[in-house]
Amino acid sequence: VSVGSKYGAQHSQDWTSLCAHIPGLKVCFPATPYDAKGLMTAALNGTDPVVFFESQRIYDKGEEFHQGGVPKESYEIEIGEPDIKKEGKDITILTIGVTLYKALEAAKILEEKYGISAEIIDARSLVPFNYEKVIESVKKTGKILLASDACQRGSFLNDLAENISEMAFDYLDAPPVIVGAKNWITPAYEFDHEFFPQASWFLDAINEKIMPLKGHVNTPNVNYTTNERLRISKKGV
Repeated sequence: VSVGSKYGAQHSQDWTSLCAHIPGLKVCFPATPYDAKGLMTAALNGTDPVVFFESQRIYDKGEEFHQGGVPKESYEIEIGEPDIKKEGKDITILTIGVTLYKALEAAKILEEKYGISAEIIDARSLVPFNYEKVIESVKKTGKILLASDACQRGSFLNDLAENISEMAFDYLDAPPVIVGAKNWITPAYEFDHEFFPQASWFLDAINEKIMPLKGHVNTPNVNYTTNERLRISKKGV
């Protein structure tokens, strides 16, 4: 399933959460060329139906994490195993799909401006999903933010957050925080930055829900407070 770019409401939605809800389907959403090849090979060699997502917004991205790039020979990556893309010690950021790169941008700002070290984990797959690596990270950091381009209402991130809350409750200093797309119809391309998560949104959510960032000024029209959540829920957005 190709998640489009510049197509507005026609082809730019992230439907991973919808597919993850269907029993019997495996769901993958790689964000790097190396992971895409390895997961696709595993999907083709397996006997289970797999819904494989890709984002057109990263077609021009080369391999940034695997030394030597993408091997010519065949290889498999086990479906369901998340991957640590950046090590850190102060907060865990778990991403699905293309939001990996926004998380990396946010992590750079956190490090340079606030001295906060973020560990970034790329889910790579939604179903199945091995929580062990994420829980080990939370044991170290005590905090977690989850992000994807899916609309926040009904997002699979909510399921991940609930399970992490239960399995890592004793290690969390604050409840898991979710950053997703707005609960709107996808707007025209010119307004993508108002709809899909941006690096600044990560900082806004951390500042309001996890730990204060000294001197941080929230992005206009971005608000993660409880009062704002109550307001938009009443309006259905």
